Amino acid sequence: MVRLVLFDIDGTLIRTGGAGVRAFERTFATEFRIPHATEGLSFSGRTDPSLVRECFCAHEVAPSTANFERFFDTYVFWLQHFLHELNGQACSGVVELIAAFQSVSPRPLLGLLTGNIRLGAEIKLRHYSLWDSFRSGTFGDDHEDRNKLAEIARARGSRLLGRKLTGTEILVIGDTPRDIACARAVNARVLAVGTGGHTCAQLREHKPDWLCATLDEVDVAEVCT
Repeated sequence: MVRLVLFDIDGTLIRTGGAGVRAFERTFATEFRIPHATEGLSFSGRTDPSLVRECFCAHEVAPSTANFERFFDTYVFWLQHFLHELNGQACSGVVELIAAFQSVSPRPLLGLLTGNIRLGAEIKLRHYSLWDSFRSGTFGDDHEDRNKLAEIARARGSRLLGRKLTGTEILVIGDTPRDIACARAVNARVLAVGTGGHTCAQLREHKPDWLCATLDEVDVAEVCT
């Protein structure tokens, strides 16, 4: 029986119209005088700090604590700005799926497993009225390594539920191969969804337990048992 359900954010819960990428670009341009800093950078399934570190190293900016703080202090401002400027939305079936998980008995704990920094995740999900749906979360500022985040998420979920969770009691829902790999790091089950940057055919190659084109297709009774 699944006791903890962990959702990725970008491409799984929401599509922001590129607000996060635009905020990265504008922050590098305004704070570090680096134009086009994100060209050639793959955001899919990455943690925000690992992306910033890669850009710092590529442009010979010291990856110091002060520079990370400077980046993210400005990034969240631009993120909020671009969320209002661009046409994003919650992905198809998200609201209904959350409601379905909340209606089953026993009700699983719903959490986040994302490479976004915590404040960035909150800004995004509050914009789409989804933040309050989740009781737990693990974020990019918890660790730069996405797979390590799965271990932290399991530990936090275990504390909230009052007992140690096994891998089969955890379901990770995501839209990238990195989400699948992250789940496998703790032997969790995986539901892959084709609403992000990867097709269902590409995701199938990584052998998720379940695969759907959109979250409208999910049978909660099936994935919870």
